[in-house]
Amino acid sequence: MGKNRIGIDVGGTNVKIALVNDKGSIIYSNSVPTRAEMGYEYTVNNIKQAIHGLLTENKLAAKDIEGIGFGFPGQVDYKAGIVRNAPNIPGWIEVPIAKLIEDEFHIPTRVDNDVRCAALGELNYGAGKGCENLICITVGTGIGSGLIINGKLVRGASNAAGEIGHIKLEMNGGPLCGCGDFGCLEAFASGPSIVAMANDYIKGGKSAKFREMANGAAITPYIVCEAAKAGDPVAQRIFTIMGEYIGIGMASVVNLLNPERIIVGGGVADAGDILLNPLKETLYKRAMKVAGSAVEVVPAQLGNTAGVIGASLLIES
Repeated sequence: MGKNRIGIDVGGTNVKIALVNDKGSIIYSNSVPTRAEMGYEYTVNNIKQAIHGLLTENKLAAKDIEGIGFGFPGQVDYKAGIVRNAPNIPGWIEVPIAKLIEDEFHIPTRVDNDVRCAALGELNYGAGKGCENLICITVGTGIGSGLIINGKLVRGASNAAGEIGHIKLEMNGGPLCGCGDFGCLEAFASGPSIVAMANDYIKGGKSAKFREMANGAAITPYIVCEAAKAGDPVAQRIFTIMGEYIGIGMASVVNLLNPERIIVGGGVADAGDILLNPLKETLYKRAMKVAGSAVEVVPAQLGNTAGVIGASLLIES
């Protein structure tokens, strides 16, 4: 048997746990509810039980596992193995998750940001195979990214590198962002901005396909995307605007880092070409020629398994 590792992807609703082999294949997976409202100890106990369950089911002992890796949304101290603050998972503040797990299993444990884990997964086994310099962005409620330079994950001085969503697109003013500043890329282009533009359009009683599709319920990015795919011109225009904003943000990143690939994933990116075409067009128009002509923009390949696969690789990155 090759070397096996465990990858764990912690989200606001569920915790995904997977046994990953040295070829990046998931041999076994399971998920447990996060239940953040019960306090972090409750979730940690659930995770411990799930790891014990995984070992038992696969007839493995702790010594058969090379390492355990966690991906968390939010601020993580990679070196210290601590979750500093996970905004979508209340109560996870200064939690020494690596130590808690190592004390229980005596298996080396690492923790990092979830988007960075996804970038590692895509680099090794997905859309980034063979790349030395790549940027993996996820477009969802916000815009996050994992940066790979010279084949290595970039973490930065305080493990905060890759906040592409907070590139400034406007000098003065612009929309208010969740980070407290104005004019950030993700305040212009993300799930909530799609919904805001859609709601703005129908404010004056105007009709649109996404309004019919929502049928009185709240409009979601998914509904606007489906309307765009069904040919609704307003929905299509919203995605074009999103793509243009992200393309402008990416032009700055391409000029700065000169990557050979940009991998685009996340919920909003499921829109496919409706988003990627305007993104590419704007990027190539706005980036400097030498850097712009070296980069290709591709959709992520691993989907929602990127997180656990990438987390399982933290032990060697």
